[in-house]
Amino acid sequence: MGLTGGLACGKTFVAQALSDLGCHVLQADQLGHEVLLPGGEAYAPVVREFGSGILGESGEIDRRALAAQVFEKPERLALLNSFVHPPVMRREEEWLVRVAAEDPRGIAIVEAAILIETGSYKRFDKLIVAACGVEQQVQRSIKRDGASREEVLARISRQMPLAEKRKFADFVIETSGTKEETVRQARAVYESLRRMEQP
Repeated sequence: MGLTGGLACGKTFVAQALSDLGCHVLQADQLGHEVLLPGGEAYAPVVREFGSGILGESGEIDRRALAAQVFEKPERLALLNSFVHPPVMRREEEWLVRVAAEDPRGIAIVEAAILIETGSYKRFDKLIVAACGVEQQVQRSIKRDGASREEVLARISRQMPLAEKRKFADFVIETSGTKEETVRQARAVYESLRRMEQP
């Protein structure tokens, strides 16, 4: 299964709720961090292309410095993604194979921000979209990331609109309400997925 949503829409909270219910959950963002670490598959090509100015004192890639180089430069972002996405997808596939072998009746979920945009969602049986209102996205992102309202709105404007993402969803979990309501919806999705797994 795939799990996606917009900026600060509660994807990670939903992923945790599904994990608590017994699903196997993998965060693609974590894999993105790993492939950019020294020795990771994307480290050398990214440093070669974007220069040593993106490196911190320890030799690790400074993600903020790297982000600044691709900000509002679609062709540079596409180039970065061409280094990062293939090894991330390879690691996802290896994980999915491992989960299937270890827990054949288990539910495996990959949480990723741009599953739809990259076409990756087609690899999954079902797609779950976490969604909330734009104002909630703004407030949550300001609180979580310390970003300004303008910065958050700029980031949201560069993402696929949530209304568009909903069209691809097999399940939509609305995260606008209380955490308890979100958990209740996650449980309902989990129970639906469990029923699908029945012979």
